[in-house]
Amino acid sequence: LLIATNNHVVEGNDTLTVTFIDEESVEANVKGTNSSKDLAVVAVNLNDIKDSTKEEIAVATMGDSNEIQVGEPAIAIGNALGYGQSVTTGIISAKDRTMDGYDGSLLQTDAAINPGNSGGALLNANGEVVGINTAKVSADSVEGMGYAIPISDASDIITDLMNQETKTKVSEEEQGYIGIRSEADVTSDLADMYNMPTGVYVSEIIDGGAAQKAGIQRGSIITAINGTSVDGMTALQEQLQYYRAGETVTLTVATAGNNGEYESSDVEVTLGKSAQ
Repeated sequence: LLIATNNHVVEGNDTLTVTFIDEESVEANVKGTNSSKDLAVVAVNLNDIKDSTKEEIAVATMGDSNEIQVGEPAIAIGNALGYGQSVTTGIISAKDRTMDGYDGSLLQTDAAINPGNSGGALLNANGEVVGINTAKVSADSVEGMGYAIPISDASDIITDLMNQETKTKVSEEEQGYIGIRSEADVTSDLADMYNMPTGVYVSEIIDGGAAQKAGIQRGSIITAINGTSVDGMTALQEQLQYYRAGETVTLTVATAGNNGEYESSDVEVTLGKSAQ
């Protein structure tokens, strides 16, 4: 059973648990994540779900967020403050909004979105999913500014995450390492300013490490691992928790060309045994 949610809901967690409408809880694993788009898919083994629980599960109908109009009704579903499932209503306040730290445009709604709503559905009046609740503006002077990822923008990414191999974390002793040091992430602001891709800026290559053996150069930017985008060192370290030393992974690495433009290529790296 595959469930779409936000990346910030699953990142940094040692274990994941999915609780269904009948209060049954089942352990889940990460299927795939995309940190720059704040999307994730988690997987629950069907054999772990009781038959009575399966009967309560319904698959949502996808809408078309490209066709939605400002002023249309909006319904936000989630687990606000962890009290259990809740529903709030409002309208679509705006389209094509931007927010610091998010790579893309968002739907704005005045339907109340609070901590715990993240990853929940934003529905239209027909009950179709038009967005995935992701954030709100929290300030004393602000009220009714919540944001959702447009489902039409998210669909292809979710499909890609669904098709990735289910991930399970390995022990710290078994974990593999790339063999780099990074003193700075290329954030979305820096990327826009210097025409660089977002990711992990490689400040130093460790002698004898996996990166050196693979030919990765200092000054390169790591943007993805096995197809999962990483927008910084935290996201990269999060992904490395799923791979053992000795495993070979594919890193997407951007390097600056003679014209200053960055060009991406895939590099196979056999992970090392320690951070060195």
